[in-house]
Parts: sequence; structure tokens; C-alpha cells
Amino acid sequence: MRVVHALLLVPVAAAAFSLTACRRPGDSVGGPGPSGRAAAPTAYGVVFLGPADCSSRGAEVREVSCRSEKALARVLARHLGASRTGPPCPPTTDFVLHISESGDGAQSRLTKGYACMRNLEPPHPGDPGQGGGPLTVVGDCVRHSPEGRGRGRGADADRHQGPVKETSCDGSGGRAPQFEVTSAEERRERCPDTTDLFVTLSGDRAVGCARRL
Repeated sequence: MRVVHALLLVPVAAAAFSLTACRRPGDSVGGPGPSGRAAAPTAYGVVFLGPADCSSRGAEVREVSCRSEKALARVLARHLGASRTGPPCPPTTDFVLHISESGDGAQSRLTKGYACMRNLEPPHPGDPGQGGGPLTVVGDCVRHSPEGRGRGRGADADRHQGPVKETSCDGSGGRAPQFEVTSAEERRERCPDTTDLFVTLSGDRAVGCARRL
């Protein structure tokens, strides 16, 4: 059983933080192919935390069989390089692991990069409205973040109200939400007239249209 020290990535927001990542061809490990369909999972034990592999959690993250009682999360996507410059994770990602070590041998080869992970069982902080996860998506809620830190994305210059932070829509995170991202568009001009805040998202529709709650 192989072990690697992995870092849980926590995004930091600024006044105009953008989560949109550069998409670089050929920079995936078993990620979606040219047709857009996910590639077949890697064989267990060949590439550390390849697509559809499972991991334990803790200071030392281990790859384990998905049938193991120690399996807590599954790899949704696996990419090379840094998450800031690589392809974005799927919207349902609960957390991101940064793989920083490499091994020797055909059966212990680790590939540096990052893994987009989803818990095998609830809670799923990456789901819309849950107030967590590495991405802000339609259905998420945000509130003002005067300290300028957190997962939320900053409002744009036309309706700038300071940096925002993602929070649970039901207020269970201890802070009541102030805005909800109701849709995503390619351009700000396509947001409804009722939009109170623009939030930068990931992907092709990178403009989040948020309304005040």
C-alpha cells in the first residue's frame, strides 16, 4: 500500500478573485478525452489516485480499494501541474488533493498534480448551497467578507460591494447568506435585470448572476 503526503487546497478570495483556470491540452491523467467522455479508470496500484480510485483521509493520504471500509473519497478527475493553472475540477468536487511526491517502480508510480475528490458518503460540501467545496456554482450562497478571505468570489467592478465568501444557504454555517447565485452566463449583459451581484465562476459560463436574499 502506497502513501503520499497530500495537501488539502483551500482557495483564497480577493476583491476580484477568479476561479477560471487555463485549460491545457494533454495535461490530464485519465481525464476526459477529446469526445468529452471520462476515460476508463486506471488499474488499482498503477497511478496513485487515478480516476475512480479511492482514498483514505488524514495527514498521510493512502490509496485504498473502493471496497475497503477505510475508503472515504473517490477521484472524480486527476490532472497534472497546479490547480491554479490546470483544468478546473468538476462542479461536484468536495475537496482537492495536491499530490506532491513521486515513487519508483511500475507498481508504485505517483504522478504529481492534483486530484478532484468527492466523499463516498454525505456530507458533500461541494454540492450547491452547502457552503463548501473548492468551486462556487449555481445554487451556492455568498455573503460579504470584509476580511477579504474565503471561498467566495469578488463582485465585479460595475457592482462592486467588496469581497464575498461562500456560506451555506440555510445559515447552518453560522453566517446568514446575503446573495444566491441563480444562474451562470458567458457575459454580464446576459444576467437578469434583477441581478444584484456578479460572482466569478469557473468554466465557459464564468459570470454568476446573484440576487439578494
